[in-house]
Amino acid sequence: MAEFNRRIYPNLSTFLSDFKAIMARRGQMKPLMRGETLEAGFRERLMLAVTAVNGCRYCSYAHAKQALVAGIEEAEVRTLLAGTVEDSPARELPALLYAQHWAETRGAVAESARARLLEAYDLQTVEAIELSLRTIQMGNLMGNTLDYVLFRLSFGRLGMPGN
Repeated sequence: MAEFNRRIYPNLSTFLSDFKAIMARRGQMKPLMRGETLEAGFRERLMLAVTAVNGCRYCSYAHAKQALVAGIEEAEVRTLLAGTVEDSPARELPALLYAQHWAETRGAVAESARARLLEAYDLQTVEAIELSLRTIQMGNLMGNTLDYVLFRLSFGRLGMPGN
């Protein structure tokens, strides 16, 4: 039987924790999605950086498309989905590196990493970045969890991208 090698929600409690954290800040979602707290291209770069770590095929597709609409060049979208940030704007690099660390640690970032983020951006921007990261991580893990269920129902025979 094949293995499933993508991050999923380990339990309902972890999902509910993420859901509650996002709902507690739902008033900040509209300004974020309208590009009022983060420029659309910046937000999409963050989404792609986290998605590259988590490997969600649904989010990869959706956010690659949104990134192109936001004016990000195809080559940069490809590098972000490959897990590298070298083609991204220099002013966004601290946030993109933080996003990768955030995803790798499932939000349990080192205090020193958050302190460096606060050196690069004001508190409102940092909060918008972190809300973006939690939101895309939740989407990634939900997509991957769905794929895991499909994988298990097929007894591991289903060829899933990313495996």
